Amino acid sequence: MVDGQFQGKKWKDVKVGEIVKIAANETIPCDIVLLSTSDPTGVAYVQTTNLDGESNLKTRYAKQETQAKVPEKERFIGLIKCEKPNRNIYGFQGNMEVDGKRLSLGSSNIVLRGCELKNTNWAVGVAVYCGHETKAMLNNSGAPSKRSQLETHMNLEIIMLSVFLVALCSVTSVCAAIWLKSHKNELDLMPYYRKLDFSEGEMESYQYYGWGLEILFTFLKSVIVFQVMIPISLYISMELVRVGQAYFMIRDSRMYDAATNSRFQCRALNINEDLGQIKYVFSDKTGTLTENKMEFQCASIWGVDYSSTEASLEHGHQAECSAQVDGKVLKPKMKVKVNQKLLQLSKNSFRNVEGKQIYDFFLALAACNTIVPLVVDTSDPTVKLIDYQGESPDEQALAYAAAAYGFMLIERTSGHIVIDIHGKRQRFNVLGLHEFDSDRKRMSVILGYTDNSVKLFVKGADTSMLSVIDKSLNAEILRATETHLHSYSSLGLRTLVIGMWDLSVSEFDQWHFAFEAASTALLGRAALLRKVASNVENNLCILGATAIEDKLQKGVPESIESLRTAGIKVWVLTGDKQETAISIGYSSKLLTNSMTQIIINSNNRESCRRHLQNALVKSRQPLAASAVPNNFEGFSDAIGTPIALIIDGTSLVYILDSELEEELFELASRCSVVLCCRVAPLQKAGIVALVKKRTADMTLAIGDGANDVSMIQMADVGVGISGQEGRQAVMASDFAMGQFRFLVPLLFIHGHWNYQRLGYMIIYNFYRNAIIVLVLFWYVLFTAYTVTTAINEWSSMLYSIIYTAFPTIVVGILDKDLSKRILLKYPQLYGAGQRREAYNKKLFWVTMADTFWQSIVVFFVPLFAYWGSTVDISSIGDLWTLSVVILVNLHLAMDIIRWNWVIHAVIWGSIVATVICVMIIDAIPTFSGYWAIFNTAATGLFWLCLLGILIAALLPRFAVKYIYQYYYPSDIQISREAEKFANQRVIGGNRQIEMYPIPDGPPR
Repeated sequence: MVDGQFQGKKWKDVKVGEIVKIAANETIPCDIVLLSTSDPTGVAYVQTTNLDGESNLKTRYAKQETQAKVPEKERFIGLIKCEKPNRNIYGFQGNMEVDGKRLSLGSSNIVLRGCELKNTNWAVGVAVYCGHETKAMLNNSGAPSKRSQLETHMNLEIIMLSVFLVALCSVTSVCAAIWLKSHKNELDLMPYYRKLDFSEGEMESYQYYGWGLEILFTFLKSVIVFQVMIPISLYISMELVRVGQAYFMIRDSRMYDAATNSRFQCRALNINEDLGQIKYVFSDKTGTLTENKMEFQCASIWGVDYSSTEASLEHGHQAECSAQVDGKVLKPKMKVKVNQKLLQLSKNSFRNVEGKQIYDFFLALAACNTIVPLVVDTSDPTVKLIDYQGESPDEQALAYAAAAYGFMLIERTSGHIVIDIHGKRQRFNVLGLHEFDSDRKRMSVILGYTDNSVKLFVKGADTSMLSVIDKSLNAEILRATETHLHSYSSLGLRTLVIGMWDLSVSEFDQWHFAFEAASTALLGRAALLRKVASNVENNLCILGATAIEDKLQKGVPESIESLRTAGIKVWVLTGDKQETAISIGYSSKLLTNSMTQIIINSNNRESCRRHLQNALVKSRQPLAASAVPNNFEGFSDAIGTPIALIIDGTSLVYILDSELEEELFELASRCSVVLCCRVAPLQKAGIVALVKKRTADMTLAIGDGANDVSMIQMADVGVGISGQEGRQAVMASDFAMGQFRFLVPLLFIHGHWNYQRLGYMIIYNFYRNAIIVLVLFWYVLFTAYTVTTAINEWSSMLYSIIYTAFPTIVVGILDKDLSKRILLKYPQLYGAGQRREAYNKKLFWVTMADTFWQSIVVFFVPLFAYWGSTVDISSIGDLWTLSVVILVNLHLAMDIIRWNWVIHAVIWGSIVATVICVMIIDAIPTFSGYWAIFNTAATGLFWLCLLGILIAALLPRFAVKYIYQYYYPSDIQISREAEKFANQRVIGGNRQIEMYPIPDGPPR
């Protein structure tokens, strides 16, 4: 606003304190505190997809004291005091002084930069943070940088090659010094070192640098000649190969999610090969293993179980509830199966005590939330649908359940809600709202009735709710509810407990005074509000409990079984209660009846220490005792029985970041499955760090929600699932996909291929560069250590660009050691990456030894063949060039498994291109060695030397390869032969490929 009128401005020109007006569907340019909106109640709907990835609409409110003011018509004077710019997008604390009144400002009053205004014609606000001080910009740091384990090990080998390069240069320099000293009297007459000019009558002395400088210059020239030893082009080649691998991963139909029309996303190109070496998978449960599409199933109200297993539900009866508003029929967008008995009782309302409790129960479901009801048009103009937008699928499911039973939320503002209760519209004043937080694990709302009575409704996790329920009231109902909660959890259902309390006038006044004081505090506001909420949420009367089903995703049990067969340890980290997590564990085949379960639930450090020590003793015993102490269930007497560790978040509080970490890791490393319940987001990251710090094994974390971001970023590989909890996990991940089951083809197929290809590519590039350097080094030894080169400078430059570059890139993208079908059928094959068979120090040194032998053959065969002849150095240099290029391409061809026309074209095409380039270079008169290749290639000795070099150089490699594959075959070699020849080994009458066991790596 400028001079009382709104004018257009660029985002970068908006300043703090200016009044900004935003129209519908526009993006917010800065962080603004709402002053007024087009809605009379001061509500604005915003979409925060650009900020946190959540697509659900959220409500923001203007203060009623500023809602009525029109900045265009009257002068607006006010003062806002707020916290300094920070990265917390979920919190805001400030005060606004208007007309002598001090108003508290919170996260519900601020709209952040990057949000979009939806379903609201306009909104006016005052800028509080602009530019780089906005919360969105402060959070724009990007995901942490990750480097693949293969590349890390490769860098160590490159350092070794650098040391070897320095050694070669040093040897050349020292030998040059010795040679100069032994020939010091002949330097005046030698053509290369001649110091005197005899062309004129008077001899002129050339400047001679002396031995010291000559040694230095020899060292520097050696670095220039031998610098090919450092494979700088390898980094470029690896990036090109990773791009090609990413393309095929994205295009894989196995990882296409038809339900969301989304393909696999490769968000980090530098860790493709790490997918083939994963040893630990850390998975969230809700939304990752399950669909996160909540369906209301059961309700326990006033001690009575209205279970979803009744016949009426089995026949799929769904409630058809509706409400009349302004001549329009409103219906919930989602239908819910109902219990007919409970539906009839809900219509009785206050006819009896039971009806009153049911009334309060469903009123709590409809009111105790942050749901925003949106009206959606249908093909019938007289019928509208109510779409409940909420930050949590649980809230949406409960709101739709309440609507199905006749309690339909149809309007919400900052000050009141309207609920249609069996055709009668009732308005309730929202006097206070305490949102859910991870410390209290519950939320509450205070409603004012038309008769001036005030009631508090609370819902939350059973562990937090049962501690604030007045156990002296209706103890039998409380015990019955606890029994129902246990049975619901055993079925894998998510449970919540509902409670209420009638607030007296004095209690409400006391709460209101404390709430206002806490709301206007600038320092420690969150803690003060938490304390106010805890004080009022006490001595509640229990209403009942709800049970929501979160079904497993398609293919999850089979995927987990395949991962475990591959030797991958699966850890599930969830915020659900223990019984729910165990039930999901059985249904997903994570837990089996044959497993020994170790359950640790402790409330203090000493108890944790004692239970961990007892568990370690039990896990070390080859024979489990028949007696089972407390907190240990199901120990088996069998030797080698797999162990499952189940531990809760309270115990982890005392274990993580303490001396008990080592004991927990030792115990967990002995377990096949680890199931962590009731864990906080930071605890998830702490568990991943626990493994990363103590083992060299690769870790992968997979999740779908904001609470999984820290875990995803902590792991070596982070995978995000685009689910119902927004896209925060996707935005923080390295790879993203639509379903958990896609993890199997991602790891077993693409992970295996990527690791095998890049592992071989690195070794091959070391070999390819080292052989040409060693040939040049041998030549230096025979040329008085003058660091001259027989290979043309153009050929040296083109060696890594045209002669040998394309084959290694194409093979790194297209070669396949095994087919998709075999890799999926036999998960044990994935163990090759865990054992690092494609790239290790042994393989590196064996390859270097082979390179040493091949360089000797390439150099000395032509040297001895042409010894004493008149052939010039350019001719023999061309022979060395062609020999090296053909040799390295044949070396590559020996290791290719799947040939296709592209690989044929680049390998044989590279050899042809080399011949053509050498001929062109030698056909230029201004270059040294003019016509050398044509003269030399016209003799039979040239071709005989070329053939002899190839046979002698590759023969040892061929012999070792034959012996190794015939007498010491790997799993991959056996599977490849079985796939090709169908000669499978038979074990115990079952036709399957015999695999080597996959041992666990020792801890670091």
